[in-house]
Amino acid sequence: MRKYFEFEKHGTTYSREIIGGLTTFVATAYIIIVNPAILEAAGIPRGPSMSATIITAVFGTLFMALYAKRPFVIAPYMGENAFIAYTVCGVLGYSWRAALGAIFISGLLFFLLTLLGARKYLVEAIPIGLKRSFSVGIGLFLTFIGLNETGLVRVGVPGAPVAFGDISQAKVIIAIAGIALIAVFLIKKIPAGMLLGIIGTSLLAFAFGTAPLPKGIVSYPPDMGEILFQLDISGALTWGFFPVILTVFVMIFVDTMGTLIGVSSLAGFLDKNGNLPEIEKPMLADAAATMAAALSGTTTAGCFIESAAGIESGARTGFSSLVASFLFLMAMFFSPFLTAIPPEAYGPVLVIVGFLMLKPIKEIDLDDYTELFPAAVTISLMSFTYNLGIGMTAGFILYPVFKITAGRAREVHPGMYLLAALSLLFYIFYPH
Repeated sequence: MRKYFEFEKHGTTYSREIIGGLTTFVATAYIIIVNPAILEAAGIPRGPSMSATIITAVFGTLFMALYAKRPFVIAPYMGENAFIAYTVCGVLGYSWRAALGAIFISGLLFFLLTLLGARKYLVEAIPIGLKRSFSVGIGLFLTFIGLNETGLVRVGVPGAPVAFGDISQAKVIIAIAGIALIAVFLIKKIPAGMLLGIIGTSLLAFAFGTAPLPKGIVSYPPDMGEILFQLDISGALTWGFFPVILTVFVMIFVDTMGTLIGVSSLAGFLDKNGNLPEIEKPMLADAAATMAAALSGTTTAGCFIESAAGIESGARTGFSSLVASFLFLMAMFFSPFLTAIPPEAYGPVLVIVGFLMLKPIKEIDLDDYTELFPAAVTISLMSFTYNLGIGMTAGFILYPVFKITAGRAREVHPGMYLLAALSLLFYIFYPH
């Protein structure tokens, strides 16, 4: 097992990988509850949706562990699920079955493009400054999610979209204590600091009554019969559905690419050009997981940015993903216990990991405006629009525009023009 996952090459141990897998699972376990709650708005029954969410996470993360051998968790994406539920099914009125058909088609296209090497070519076409901005943008995005989950930042009023949270609330105070606790653990280089912080903060939440104790330990997994293999591919293959397929296609591509580059930067996996060696393997894993998700009855799946929590805890190989996939499988039967961890406990981890992902900003050439402006727009929009894809596609368009304007078109890789064209189509056809 050590030889298969190349422990010596990565300088890791079983204990570090297990702790990393546990930490990543705890940081991503919320998807078991949140994803079905969102997709219920699309008409997908919550119980079967929970099982589909778990099955997708088990399949995708296991694929990542055994084939790509990377410490990344795959599960149904946040953002894409809301797009399907509230825009495609809610505003546009399409059925969830047709929406799943569109997701399957996008996953199949990505699977084929990955096998042909097209996705790797496009990723390598992206300049290193933009790649660094992805990590920073994801960091701000994670920090914002964590601050919102903990109650430190809340939705405001028109004219002031966000506001400072109520720090007189016990759950907010506990979250602040959690952030401080994890920060101290990391400063002191205490092993498993992230996981210990989650456990300690959870115990505080239970003790002070800000989070309910688990209602049980063991439960039977809900039957998936209502949604399993219920996707409608023919319903998605219509001209009217083209904007949806295009949007899903671009969102999957940019989210997966940005996440892979961002979390790989934190792990030290990138080469001197900012590329991830053998990136086609994790990309193939997310493409296969997206097809499996649609067949199971849930939305787009891919590499989770919360994988960064496990990486910061020491995970460096696919063994940690193997641990996480096993825990997701166990969640089918222990969901009341595993999902009892409150936002004030896992939110601080997202805040701290977000801080850590800001480090690559020093590698962006801030004195070159043709590099600064696309990177700044990318970072800002990734966080402020609450959509990673919006920021990255904006960067793809602006980078060649600024280089051409400065008379430096020769610095633009040919693949960037294709990415810019796809991004432009994304904005033209995006179902607003």
